[in-house]
Amino acid sequence: MPATPTPAGRAAAVDADRAAVARTPGGTPSADDTQVVVEDVPAVRVHHPSDLLGTVLYALGIVGVLVLAIYAPNTTTGVAEDVQGFATILQNILFVPVSALEAVLVLVVPLAVLAELAIRRLGRQVLEGTVAALLAVLLNEAIRFAVVHWATTDLAVSLSIRLRGEWVLTLPPAFALVTALLTVAGPRGRRRTVDWSWSVLWVTAGVLLITARVSLPGLLISLLVGRVAGMGVRYLSGVRSERAYGPALLAGIRRAGFDPALLSRVADDTTDADAARLAEREGTPPVELDGSPAARALTRSTGHRVYQLTTRQGEELDVVVIDGDRQVVGGLARLWRSIRMRGIEGRSVVSLRQATSRAALLAYAARAAGVRTPNLLSIAEAEDSMLLVQERPGSAVPLADLPPERLTDDLLHEIWAQLQLAHDAGVAHRALTSDVVLVDDLLGRPMVWITGWEQGDVASSDLARRMDVTQLVALLALRVGAARALESASAVLPDSDIAAIGPLFQTITLPRETRVEMRAHKQVLADLRTALVARLPEASVEPEQLVRFGARTVVTILLTVVAIFAILTTINVEVIGEALSESDWRWSVLAFGLGMSTLVTAALAFVAFSPVRLSVWRATLVQTAATFVALAAPAGIGPAALNLRMLTKRGVSAPLSAATVALVQVSQFVVTLVLLLALTVLSGRDESALPISPAVLIAVGIVAALVGASLLVPPVRQWVLAKSMPTLRRTWPRLIEVLGQPWRLALAISANLAMTLGYILAFDACLQALGQEATLIQVALVYLAGNTAGALVPTPGGMGTVELSLAFSLTTIAGINAGVATSIAVLFRALTYWLRIPFGWAAMRYLQRHGEL
Repeated sequence: MPATPTPAGRAAAVDADRAAVARTPGGTPSADDTQVVVEDVPAVRVHHPSDLLGTVLYALGIVGVLVLAIYAPNTTTGVAEDVQGFATILQNILFVPVSALEAVLVLVVPLAVLAELAIRRLGRQVLEGTVAALLAVLLNEAIRFAVVHWATTDLAVSLSIRLRGEWVLTLPPAFALVTALLTVAGPRGRRRTVDWSWSVLWVTAGVLLITARVSLPGLLISLLVGRVAGMGVRYLSGVRSERAYGPALLAGIRRAGFDPALLSRVADDTTDADAARLAEREGTPPVELDGSPAARALTRSTGHRVYQLTTRQGEELDVVVIDGDRQVVGGLARLWRSIRMRGIEGRSVVSLRQATSRAALLAYAARAAGVRTPNLLSIAEAEDSMLLVQERPGSAVPLADLPPERLTDDLLHEIWAQLQLAHDAGVAHRALTSDVVLVDDLLGRPMVWITGWEQGDVASSDLARRMDVTQLVALLALRVGAARALESASAVLPDSDIAAIGPLFQTITLPRETRVEMRAHKQVLADLRTALVARLPEASVEPEQLVRFGARTVVTILLTVVAIFAILTTINVEVIGEALSESDWRWSVLAFGLGMSTLVTAALAFVAFSPVRLSVWRATLVQTAATFVALAAPAGIGPAALNLRMLTKRGVSAPLSAATVALVQVSQFVVTLVLLLALTVLSGRDESALPISPAVLIAVGIVAALVGASLLVPPVRQWVLAKSMPTLRRTWPRLIEVLGQPWRLALAISANLAMTLGYILAFDACLQALGQEATLIQVALVYLAGNTAGALVPTPGGMGTVELSLAFSLTTIAGINAGVATSIAVLFRALTYWLRIPFGWAAMRYLQRHGEL
């Protein structure tokens, strides 16, 4: 259905649309409403992101209470005892028995709430409340079962009360049940029974806590379980929409000062599904929505509902509807971006009214700066929505829909001129995409509109304006090429502004829509860097550090915490302390020296494979700095990253640097395998029995058979080839070049061999320091197993995984006592990892000061 039907089509549709208005949530239509044509597909139920967020936060709250109960039992016990000090006073003034309060909570409250919902004919909500209550009881009992059978004694005692000389676990299921039911039943202001039921719940909880009928942690857990169940059911099932539709939406438009004659919803990503559900429920044909190209672009760029409004006076306007249930997602996204990125000011999660005020402020500021943007005419509130009524940008078309032949130099100049007007007034957009740049023609001349200012800034920072320029250059480069995009910017902006964007040519600076386009044209950013250097040779294109941390860092930190927690909870501290106190310090000094020598041998291997001449001293400093970087990078990643950085700083191309670093790592792996085979053969001549148990051999054989069998499956084989062939293609040409220089190959092999032997001998020295004996092949096997585990599990420096693997391997392969094996593993890691970190920090500072990294 067209956005603005013809008069004949509009008259024919009035009767059908009157019915649509009548069945739209928002109240009873007035006489004026029945004369308005409304084309819409209201969402009857919505899934609130705030419910999902609440589910996660309350679940984390349960974990937090359990942690406090384990590690701070005195705190929770002290609070409970302070509260229970009022028990005598309460008993004197409480005229209702505690058992009566419990009966009211368990029987009266659920029946009253369900009865009110049934009287209001909210059958679905009755079912949801019942399901949430049952789920809460099941979750509560599951926690009880876990505490009884698997938890430590300290945790069980923290969740219990002393009753007749025995500890009784208190996780009251009634509180979980009632809390879940009330959470689903609705807000207190709309349900009388819900209002007084919450009061009964809190009074009962306080009385039971004061009279020592429940423990404080147990009571909190049951309440939190109820909230988790209630909000989880609410999110999965959805809640009745409180957005403004139908009569409520029309009333809001009238309050804004306009008399609607036609209100047509602009199609977006959700309207087709909503129309299908509405048609199925009503038994009518699905409503077809459309909209002008500019209006559809507005829905894509803002994520809000957009309506095209025709007033009785013949005005053609746009109505942007901001819904309150969507503010949580937008606020959290802005908060996360401000935390993650440098130079972006932090913003709290804003309310619906604050978000609307900000959008209005930016629209007025851009308009006042002279930017051609739709004029905001009025703002109104309706239900849980805010309405922004603004001018329609004529017949403008978004840049995303513009044919290539219309991208003339005059148009590019006009786009940059509009952005420069905003920047001159200190206004930054911060979300320039192909949907916010609109193009129209006026007397044969291009006319550019810029919309979607709600994410922008007034009195913006220099970084925000530089990011705007970067976003627009990247956006235009996707359509006219890197060289022409930079040339168009240079025609308006000074060279200093153009040079300043070189370090910002990163995907993180681009809006999500532009990043999606970049995935199909990955070479565009590289082309922009090349074009910038060709135009301004003095410009720097070295990426600026914008991200404080990424998702990988978060995962790494979590894995590190888990690993450290596993070490602290599994190590026998008394045995380790006794073993370390009895160790021979001379062997420890030798192990430390052997560990430090591996930095020199790693540097020699790197120098041997390097395509440019490197100083052995500087290369050794880089390997030393990698021991500090390992605190924040998985094992093996730190040295590779710094080696790559050292080569690129010396002018080596990125592909050649990557091939060199990959060749270094592959050579280390191959040399390690050959050394292991050689040690196996040599040790077999002098020993009467294999140092490896039959069980280990059987396990190795089974693993080898499984690997071989999996390679017979075509998809698995293709996956292995896809992962390995790129590395082989990068390293093969470099390897052929190295083979033509025998001294380099000999130096690399010798250095890798010495590095691996250095670690093995250092580990053997740690065994000697604690008076333990093992064959060289056993020591090699144990070290290689631990090192492999550290490389496979992405914890910084292999923390936790290496220690556990070394201790386990010592116990299974060498037959050493588990406590002593753990002591050896910790001693080895302390001497070859932890004690080297201060040296790594000093090396990193030195290299940074001298511009090496």
